[in-house]
Amino acid sequence: MEKPKTVKLTAADRTFYIFVNVFLVFIGVVIFIPIWSTISQSFRPNGYMYSYLEGMFRPWDWQLDAYKALLGNAGFISAFWNSLKILIFGVFTCLFFSVPLAYCMSVKDLPGQKILTLFILVPYIFNIGMIPTYLVITGLHLTNHLAAVFIPGAVTTYNVLILRGFFEGIPESLKESARIDGAPEWRVLLSIILPLSKPIILTIALYYGVTFWNDFMHPMLYLTNSDLNPLPILLRNILLASGMNEFVEVNAFGNAPVEAIKAASVLLSAIPMFLAYPFIQKYFTKGTMLGGVKG
Repeated sequence: MEKPKTVKLTAADRTFYIFVNVFLVFIGVVIFIPIWSTISQSFRPNGYMYSYLEGMFRPWDWQLDAYKALLGNAGFISAFWNSLKILIFGVFTCLFFSVPLAYCMSVKDLPGQKILTLFILVPYIFNIGMIPTYLVITGLHLTNHLAAVFIPGAVTTYNVLILRGFFEGIPESLKESARIDGAPEWRVLLSIILPLSKPIILTIALYYGVTFWNDFMHPMLYLTNSDLNPLPILLRNILLASGMNEFVEVNAFGNAPVEAIKAASVLLSAIPMFLAYPFIQKYFTKGTMLGGVKG
């Protein structure tokens, strides 16, 4: 059996690959250093006396005081739970509105399809701003409700356009076969489109989830009840309290060092995203490429 022929790399190819590998290693180091610094900082004990650089390489002196203080604090648990509710209900609400809207925009013979597309694009190009949105939310009496955080961003034009591009790439023959069998459009969407659109839907869900989990502006505007504060607001209060020597927020977390509490809160708040991404990474890559090329 004839062995497959291999292409020999030229000197220019080897130089290019070496340069790419060195560059990727450099990027990895740049990303790793702040992450490791935050991790080591979160384990620092009270009365820490070593230098900043030395503390990154003294794991035998690490303690769990900051994590015990955060996980044992009712305010942190409440803020974490509020953020989780915003994430779950926000992603569900956004997909509930975005997926049917994108499907309607992808149906070429839909009456008024161009008007619908124009209706979606105009607000995207000409943003109405914060004040009109605030007046609408307050007029609907949604202040001090977690829904006020994700309702304003329930439909993102960019995500809808990516979904529409993906739906348009699905062969029309599959849709027509279901319509010939008497299936209504909602049945075509549920039985034909959605099973084939798992990569792009999970990708859009990740986009929405990261946005809601890290959202700071909307909770600050619409949530005046401290019991409804999500994690970004709590982290902001800790930073302000420690920076202005107002230790009301900081002292609520026990005797753990302020810097350790900051770092531990950042790491704990990132756990859901770290846990979710590995499961949808393959769908994320595939969905981003397909949605981008076909859109």
